[in-house]
Amino acid sequence: MKLRKQNAIITGGAQGMGGTISRTLVAAGATVFLTGRTKEPLNQLVDEIRANGGNADCLPGDVTIEEDVQAIVEAAKAVFAGRIDILINAAGATGPIETPVWEIDREAFSDLMEKNVIGTFLPMKHVLPTMIEQRYGKIVNIGGGSGLRGYKYRAGYSSSKWAIRGLTRTAALDAGSFNINCNAIMPGIVETPRMEKLCRVKAEKRGTTYEEVYEEYLEETALHRITTPQDIANASVFLASEDSKNITGQELSICGGWAV
Repeated sequence: MKLRKQNAIITGGAQGMGGTISRTLVAAGATVFLTGRTKEPLNQLVDEIRANGGNADCLPGDVTIEEDVQAIVEAAKAVFAGRIDILINAAGATGPIETPVWEIDREAFSDLMEKNVIGTFLPMKHVLPTMIEQRYGKIVNIGGGSGLRGYKYRAGYSSSKWAIRGLTRTAALDAGSFNINCNAIMPGIVETPRMEKLCRVKAEKRGTTYEEVYEEYLEETALHRITTPQDIANASVFLASEDSKNITGQELSICGGWAV
Protein backbone atom coordinates (compact mmCIF):
# COMPACT_ATOMS: atom_id res chain seq x y z
CA MET A 1 0.00 0.00 0.00
CA LYS A 2 2.61 2.54 -1.13
CA LEU A 3 0.02 5.32 -1.40
CA ARG A 4 -1.90 4.66 1.81
CA LYS A 5 -3.67 7.81 3.07
CA GLN A 6 -2.60 9.75 -0.05
CA ASN A 7 -5.10 11.95 -1.91
CA ALA A 8 -4.85 12.04 -5.71
CA ILE A 9 -6.52 14.06 -8.45
CA ILE A 10 -6.46 12.27 -11.81
CA THR A 11 -7.47 14.10 -14.98
CA GLY A 12 -8.79 11.96 -17.80
CA GLY A 13 -9.13 9.40 -15.04
CA ALA A 14 -12.10 7.31 -16.13
CA GLN A 15 -11.38 5.82 -19.54
CA GLY A 16 -8.53 4.02 -21.30
CA MET A 17 -5.14 4.50 -19.71
CA GLY A 18 -6.55 6.95 -17.18
CA GLY A 19 -9.02 4.41 -15.86
CA THR A 20 -6.25 1.87 -15.31
CA ILE A 21 -4.14 4.49 -13.52
CA SER A 22 -7.08 5.32 -11.24
CA ARG A 23 -7.74 1.69 -10.32
CA THR A 24 -4.05 1.05 -9.68
CA LEU A 25 -3.65 4.08 -7.41
CA VAL A 26 -6.67 2.92 -5.40
CA ALA A 27 -5.16 -0.57 -5.14
CA ALA A 28 -2.00 1.10 -3.78
CA GLY A 29 -4.07 2.76 -1.04
CA ALA A 30 -4.87 6.20 -2.48
CA THR A 31 -8.14 8.05 -2.31
CA VAL A 32 -8.86 9.40 -5.80
CA PHE A 33 -10.79 12.31 -7.25
CA LEU A 34 -11.44 11.83 -10.95
CA THR A 35 -12.29 14.32 -13.64
CA GLY A 36 -13.00 14.23 -17.36
CA ARG A 37 -15.35 15.80 -19.84
CA THR A 38 -17.95 13.00 -19.81
CA LYS A 39 -20.00 12.40 -16.68
CA GLU A 40 -21.18 8.82 -17.16
CA PRO A 41 -17.77 7.05 -17.33
CA LEU A 42 -16.66 8.97 -14.24
CA ASN A 43 -19.73 7.88 -12.27
CA GLN A 44 -19.34 4.28 -13.43
CA LEU A 45 -15.73 4.06 -12.30
CA VAL A 46 -16.43 5.75 -8.97
CA ASP A 47 -19.23 3.24 -8.35
CA GLU A 48 -16.90 0.36 -9.29
CA ILE A 49 -14.14 1.58 -6.97
CA ARG A 50 -16.54 2.06 -4.08
CA ALA A 51 -18.13 -1.35 -4.65
CA ASN A 52 -14.65 -2.88 -4.32
CA GLY A 53 -13.97 -1.07 -1.05
CA GLY A 54 -11.98 1.88 -2.39
CA ASN A 55 -12.45 5.61 -1.92
CA ALA A 56 -13.31 7.71 -4.95
CA ASP A 57 -15.25 10.77 -6.01
CA CYS A 58 -15.51 12.79 -9.22
CA LEU A 59 -16.57 15.97 -10.94
CA PRO A 60 -16.82 16.36 -14.71
CA GLY A 61 -15.03 19.27 -16.29
CA ASP A 62 -12.84 20.48 -19.13
CA VAL A 63 -9.19 20.91 -18.14
CA THR A 64 -8.70 23.56 -20.82
CA ILE A 65 -11.22 25.85 -19.08
CA GLU A 66 -9.74 27.59 -16.06
CA GLU A 67 -13.05 27.98 -14.24
CA ASP A 68 -13.68 24.23 -14.56
CA VAL A 69 -10.23 23.43 -13.21
CA GLN A 70 -10.70 25.76 -10.27
CA ALA A 71 -14.02 24.07 -9.47
CA ILE A 72 -12.46 20.59 -9.74
CA VAL A 73 -9.59 21.46 -7.40
CA GLU A 74 -11.90 23.07 -4.84
CA ALA A 75 -14.27 20.08 -4.95
CA ALA A 76 -11.34 17.70 -4.47
CA LYS A 77 -10.04 19.72 -1.51
CA ALA A 78 -13.48 19.53 0.08
CA VAL A 79 -13.46 15.74 -0.27
CA PHE A 80 -9.83 15.49 0.88
CA ALA A 81 -10.20 17.82 3.90
CA GLY A 82 -7.93 20.36 2.22
CA ARG A 83 -4.97 18.15 1.30
CA ILE A 84 -3.82 17.14 -2.22
CA ASP A 85 -0.81 14.82 -2.29
CA ILE A 86 -0.80 13.70 -5.92
CA LEU A 87 -1.80 15.12 -9.30
CA ILE A 88 -1.73 12.88 -12.34
CA ASN A 89 -2.46 14.60 -15.65
CA ALA A 90 -3.70 11.84 -17.94
CA ALA A 91 -6.17 13.88 -20.02
CA GLY A 92 -5.19 14.48 -23.62
CA ALA A 93 -6.10 14.20 -27.28
CA THR A 94 -4.72 12.61 -30.45
CA GLY A 95 -5.07 15.31 -33.10
CA PRO A 96 -4.44 14.91 -36.86
CA ILE A 97 -3.29 11.44 -37.89
CA GLU A 98 -1.14 10.60 -40.92
CA THR A 99 -1.06 14.28 -41.89
CA PRO A 100 2.11 16.10 -43.00
CA VAL A 101 2.90 19.52 -41.55
CA TRP A 102 1.77 21.41 -44.63
CA GLU A 103 -1.69 19.84 -44.55
CA ILE A 104 -2.50 20.42 -40.87
CA ASP A 105 -5.23 23.00 -40.28
CA ARG A 106 -4.23 25.80 -37.95
CA GLU A 107 -7.35 25.20 -35.88
CA ALA A 108 -6.54 21.50 -35.49
CA PHE A 109 -2.98 22.25 -34.40
CA SER A 110 -4.10 24.94 -31.95
CA ASP A 111 -6.85 22.73 -30.53
CA LEU A 112 -4.39 19.93 -29.85
CA MET A 113 -1.93 22.23 -28.11
CA GLU A 114 -4.81 23.55 -26.03
CA LYS A 115 -5.95 20.09 -24.94
CA ASN A 116 -2.54 18.55 -24.33
CA VAL A 117 -0.50 21.48 -23.04
CA ILE A 118 -2.99 23.95 -21.53
CA GLY A 119 -4.91 20.93 -20.20
CA THR A 120 -1.78 19.89 -18.31
CA PHE A 121 -0.72 23.39 -17.26
CA LEU A 122 -4.00 24.50 -15.67
CA PRO A 123 -4.37 21.60 -13.19
CA MET A 124 -0.73 22.13 -12.17
CA LYS A 125 -1.30 25.86 -11.73
CA HIS A 126 -4.28 25.35 -9.43
CA VAL A 127 -2.98 22.35 -7.44
CA LEU A 128 0.49 23.70 -6.76
CA PRO A 129 -0.54 26.40 -4.22
CA THR A 130 -2.01 23.68 -1.98
CA MET A 131 1.08 21.49 -2.38
CA ILE A 132 3.32 24.48 -1.63
CA GLU A 133 1.35 25.30 1.52
CA GLN A 134 1.64 21.72 2.81
CA ARG A 135 5.27 21.44 1.63
CA TYR A 136 4.62 18.18 -0.17
CA GLY A 137 3.37 16.99 -3.52
CA LYS A 138 3.86 14.61 -6.43
CA ILE A 139 2.93 15.64 -9.97
CA VAL A 140 3.00 13.10 -12.78
CA ASN A 141 2.32 14.31 -16.32
CA ILE A 142 1.53 11.78 -19.03
CA GLY A 143 3.53 12.88 -22.05
CA GLY A 144 4.41 10.62 -24.96
CA GLY A 145 7.30 8.90 -26.67
CA SER A 146 6.84 11.32 -29.56
CA GLY A 147 8.09 13.99 -27.16
CA LEU A 148 11.46 12.24 -27.26
CA ARG A 149 11.80 11.86 -31.05
CA GLY A 150 10.22 13.01 -34.26
CA TYR A 151 6.97 11.34 -35.29
CA LYS A 152 6.30 11.42 -39.01
CA TYR A 153 2.91 12.88 -40.02
CA ARG A 154 2.05 13.69 -36.35
CA ALA A 155 3.59 17.16 -35.96
CA GLY A 156 0.85 18.52 -33.72
CA TYR A 157 0.88 15.58 -31.34
CA SER A 158 4.68 15.42 -31.18
CA SER A 159 4.93 19.18 -30.57
CA SER A 160 2.47 18.99 -27.68
CA LYS A 161 4.39 16.17 -26.01
CA TRP A 162 7.71 18.00 -26.37
CA ALA A 163 6.02 20.98 -24.70
CA ILE A 164 4.99 18.83 -21.76
CA ARG A 165 8.65 17.97 -21.19
CA GLY A 166 9.55 21.65 -20.89
CA LEU A 167 6.58 22.36 -18.64
CA THR A 168 7.46 19.42 -16.39
CA ARG A 169 11.14 20.30 -16.07
CA THR A 170 10.50 23.96 -15.36
CA ALA A 171 7.77 23.23 -12.79
CA ALA A 172 10.20 20.87 -11.08
CA LEU A 173 12.66 23.75 -10.72
CA ASP A 174 9.97 26.20 -9.60
CA ALA A 175 8.49 23.89 -6.96
CA GLY A 176 11.44 21.80 -5.83
CA SER A 177 12.26 23.92 -2.81
CA PHE A 178 8.76 23.16 -1.49
CA ASN A 179 9.39 19.39 -1.48
CA ILE A 180 7.35 18.85 -4.64
CA ASN A 181 8.38 16.32 -7.27
CA CYS A 182 7.28 16.86 -10.87
CA ASN A 183 7.98 14.20 -13.49
CA ALA A 184 6.62 12.96 -16.80
CA ILE A 185 5.90 9.50 -18.13
CA MET A 186 6.53 9.15 -21.84
CA PRO A 187 4.50 6.19 -23.16
CA GLY A 188 5.00 4.73 -26.58
CA ILE A 189 2.03 3.27 -28.40
CA VAL A 190 -0.34 1.97 -25.72
CA GLU A 191 -2.88 -0.82 -26.22
CA THR A 192 -6.07 1.25 -25.85
CA PRO A 193 -9.06 2.24 -28.01
CA ARG A 194 -7.01 5.29 -29.03
CA MET A 195 -4.38 2.99 -30.55
CA GLU A 196 -7.09 1.09 -32.39
CA LYS A 197 -8.31 4.37 -33.88
CA LEU A 198 -4.76 5.36 -34.80
CA CYS A 199 -4.09 2.09 -36.63
CA ARG A 200 -7.47 2.17 -38.36
CA VAL A 201 -7.10 5.74 -39.65
CA LYS A 202 -3.53 5.13 -40.80
CA ALA A 203 -4.60 1.99 -42.64
CA GLU A 204 -7.47 3.83 -44.36
CA LYS A 205 -5.25 6.72 -45.47
CA ARG A 206 -2.48 4.42 -46.69
CA GLY A 207 -4.74 1.88 -48.34
CA THR A 208 -3.27 -0.91 -46.20
CA THR A 209 -4.69 -3.07 -43.41
CA TYR A 210 -5.04 -2.53 -39.67
CA GLU A 211 -2.81 -5.56 -39.09
CA GLU A 212 -0.03 -4.13 -41.25
CA VAL A 213 0.01 -0.83 -39.32
CA TYR A 214 -0.02 -2.67 -35.99
CA GLU A 215 2.89 -4.85 -37.10
CA GLU A 216 4.80 -1.75 -38.18
CA TYR A 217 4.59 -0.40 -34.64
CA LEU A 218 5.79 -3.72 -33.28
CA GLU A 219 8.75 -3.68 -35.62
CA GLU A 220 9.71 -0.18 -34.43
CA THR A 221 10.05 -1.31 -30.80
CA ALA A 222 13.21 -2.93 -29.47
CA LEU A 223 11.19 -5.40 -27.37
CA HIS A 224 8.70 -6.14 -30.16
CA ARG A 225 5.69 -5.58 -27.93
CA ILE A 226 3.17 -2.83 -27.35
CA THR A 227 2.98 -0.98 -24.02
CA THR A 228 -0.07 -1.73 -21.88
CA PRO A 229 -2.08 0.71 -19.73
CA GLN A 230 -0.93 -1.27 -16.69
CA ASP A 231 2.69 -0.50 -17.55
CA ILE A 232 1.88 3.20 -17.33
CA ALA A 233 -0.19 2.78 -14.18
CA ASN A 234 2.63 0.95 -12.39
CA ALA A 235 5.04 3.76 -13.26
CA SER A 236 2.50 6.32 -12.04
CA VAL A 237 2.40 4.65 -8.63
CA PHE A 238 6.20 4.64 -8.51
CA LEU A 239 6.49 8.35 -9.32
CA ALA A 240 3.66 9.21 -6.91
CA SER A 241 5.26 7.29 -4.04
CA GLU A 242 8.23 7.86 -1.76
CA ASP A 243 10.16 5.28 -3.81
CA SER A 244 10.90 8.17 -6.18
CA LYS A 245 11.47 10.87 -3.55
CA ASN A 246 14.73 12.08 -5.10
CA ILE A 247 13.57 12.00 -8.74
CA THR A 248 12.24 15.23 -10.25
CA GLY A 249 12.22 16.99 -13.60
CA GLN A 250 12.67 13.68 -15.41
CA GLU A 251 11.01 11.78 -18.24
CA LEU A 252 10.40 8.07 -17.73
CA SER A 253 10.14 6.48 -21.16
CA ILE A 254 7.90 3.40 -21.24
CA CYS A 255 7.72 2.46 -24.89
CA GLY A 256 9.34 -0.93 -25.39
CA GLY A 257 12.26 0.83 -27.05
CA TRP A 258 10.16 2.80 -29.59
CA ALA A 259 11.93 6.05 -28.73
CA VAL A 260 15.47 4.64 -28.55
